[in-house]
Amino acid sequence: MTTSSVATEAAAVAAPVFSPKDFKSSLKPIWCPGCGDFGVLQGIYRALAAIGRPSHEIAFISGIGCSSRIPGYTTAYGFNSVHGRALPIAQGLKLANPDLLVLVAGGDGDGFSIGGGHVAHAIRRNQDLTYLVMDNQIYGLTKGQLSPTSRKGLHTVTSAYGSLENPVNPLMYVMGYGAAFVAQGTPADIPGLAAMIEEAIRFPGFAFVNIQSPCVTYGEPDQQIKVHKKVMKRLEDLGHDSSDRVQAFDRAQSYGSELLTGVFFRDPDPPPTYGSLIRARKQELMASAPRREDILDMFVQD
Repeated sequence: MTTSSVATEAAAVAAPVFSPKDFKSSLKPIWCPGCGDFGVLQGIYRALAAIGRPSHEIAFISGIGCSSRIPGYTTAYGFNSVHGRALPIAQGLKLANPDLLVLVAGGDGDGFSIGGGHVAHAIRRNQDLTYLVMDNQIYGLTKGQLSPTSRKGLHTVTSAYGSLENPVNPLMYVMGYGAAFVAQGTPADIPGLAAMIEEAIRFPGFAFVNIQSPCVTYGEPDQQIKVHKKVMKRLEDLGHDSSDRVQAFDRAQSYGSELLTGVFFRDPDPPPTYGSLIRARKQELMASAPRREDILDMFVQD
């Protein structure tokens, strides 16, 4: 046996193997029975196990809402932040500790209403974050108000006569800002969702996954998991080319009329991440920086 093969075998033996339960905290979820977020959480556990990094190397940042409870249900570091402000906090954390695997969890209200302005800047900076949005087309935690992705005409406690507003299309929204990885899933297909989240985490840059996660209490009857299982269509079965941004835009227009799952767009030539650009700039400036012991001399007057 050669030296290289021995080293490879030793590394394989030493590499830790994780299971989904390793990322499950002792805190019990308090979502309504049947909530789609239970399935999303299982998909996250499976994805993290496949990634193979220990909990202390992972951080979950969230805003406010039903889905934003997710950090507490994992064994990773977690921070339940201010409504709509999860993305800027996650960006700060990633800059402070680039080695952390940083994931962001939120809902359609948290991400596309009060926090909508942060999405564009997270995308244009292209920090290495994975943004998981649980899109249930309603404000569930605060008792069923109209949300940014609610369909036009929907009757809610804040639109008693039917909504007059056109809904936000999350998929076109983020692609319009130039996101390099855009996907959509549903807890009706947990294996597919887990694989999608894993792929998003492994993508080198900002990755967005819109998850159609039904609200059983305030959501519409035709937007529940049993219905999702019947109507969902996998992009891979449709012959979709995820490297084609134009085709991705075209398919994304179906949001609200049909449920397409899978990776809509994955840039075949991902742009450099913000973190890599920061490190390159630091090395460039350090090359011409004075020696540490000479710095005080710069302030000494003759």
